[in-house]
Amino acid sequence: MFRISLKSRNRSIPLLLSLTVAATVSFMGCANVAEGTNNSIAKKTEPAGKLPLTTASEEARKEFLQGRDLNEKLLIHDSIAHFDKAISLDPNFAMAELNRALVSPTGKEFFEHLKKAVSLADKASPGEKLLILGTEAGANGNTAKQKEYLDQLIAAFPNDERANFALAGYYFGQQEMPKAIEYYKKATELGPTFSSAFNLLGYAYRQNADYANAEAAFKKYIELIPNDPNPYDSYAELLLKMGKFDDSIAQYRKALAIDQNFINAHQGIGMALLYKGNAEEASAEIQKITGKARSDAERRTALFALTVVDVDSGKWDKALGDVDMQYALGEKTSDVPGMTGDLQLKGNILLEMGKYDEAKAQYEKALKMTTDSNLSPQIKDNASLFHHYNLARVALGKKDLTTAKTEAEAFYKGTEALKNPAQVRQAHQLWGLIAIEAKDYDKAVSELRQANQQNPYDLYRLCQAYQGKGDAGQAKEFCKKAANFNSLPQINYAFVRTKAAKV
Repeated sequence: MFRISLKSRNRSIPLLLSLTVAATVSFMGCANVAEGTNNSIAKKTEPAGKLPLTTASEEARKEFLQGRDLNEKLLIHDSIAHFDKAISLDPNFAMAELNRALVSPTGKEFFEHLKKAVSLADKASPGEKLLILGTEAGANGNTAKQKEYLDQLIAAFPNDERANFALAGYYFGQQEMPKAIEYYKKATELGPTFSSAFNLLGYAYRQNADYANAEAAFKKYIELIPNDPNPYDSYAELLLKMGKFDDSIAQYRKALAIDQNFINAHQGIGMALLYKGNAEEASAEIQKITGKARSDAERRTALFALTVVDVDSGKWDKALGDVDMQYALGEKTSDVPGMTGDLQLKGNILLEMGKYDEAKAQYEKALKMTTDSNLSPQIKDNASLFHHYNLARVALGKKDLTTAKTEAEAFYKGTEALKNPAQVRQAHQLWGLIAIEAKDYDKAVSELRQANQQNPYDLYRLCQAYQGKGDAGQAKEFCKKAANFNSLPQINYAFVRTKAAKV
């Protein structure tokens, strides 16, 4: 399972959040009680150069470590009870609150526990405080500040494997794969049995199209924890990416044989079946998740995957119904981040259907819901900025270049001020789309080359730009990349997969 993306378990968290929280996942501190805690607990000396773990309760520490171990093995649902128990045993346990935030099944819970972690940060060690504040900065879309905190962390703990892991995650999120690989490798050297580092190292190599090294990392991951499901799931995802669909399904089946509740394997099998041309079988496989679901988060996993299958199959109305069911889950618990994510998703589908006014209405509803919520001012500002991006795409759909340029400029100026690389790439995407509409194909290629190369839709747009230039060779190359992206459920891939395959 792909750790950095948070996969579908946190798909409810809006894009601007999910891109920035990713780097903070699974870096939590070492198994030691910090100096200066409750005198009823024997003081323990941390190994030299390692990040401490501050708690006044030995039992809370044990529960935390059990939760962390399950979380790092991607047994997310199972980890929650242990983090909750740790918090009940030590209500001032800042790192338990942070970890509980990161495994939360809803955006609402994520923010509640993150807020608590921040309020407790001064009771933790300086290193732990840096992790907490880095997570907060990431959640607020302030990647520059997030990087600042992580740089301070690595300067203080250069020989801590989880500190290196955290910085690697940041670089992965910014698509700086050579740097990500550097720090993941160091994490594996510092912690030769730190299985999560081998997992993410495999993904970093995969993103860098270095499949041989990716396979070696995943096989080492399997060797370290052969009786856990996630190593087989991760290796299966590499095979999926490589187009080895039957081999991928076999690995996913191994994961399920170990743990029948490892539901992400069902969505992986579903995608492999879809890419083999068996959409009905894919839907049936994904429906198995619903029967096993232990939480609304797992029900969302199934519904989102079904949305992707339905869009890919051209069943647009059914896909919209799938999204409505996801939204209803959020309504039950007043999960504002989840509901706004659903509204954005519905807007994107309507945009692809050419229903521009309806799409705009969904985007505006999402913005109002965010601005009326108790989310942080930074998140509200990010939502307002991102609305310019949405309005530019609506204007492009209506062939209104003047409005599209105005909204794109507003979005670009905001991203420049924030220095958020993910948003900057989106700004380049907008300029590329505007250039295609204006038939300025050289500019379109230049802009789209600076857009997100891990977005199959941007690869398809490059194909279109090269077609406009009359460069059939490059057009074919980029359409082939888009068509064979072979990812886990991703709506942008569903929008273009079959179109790209026809070029």
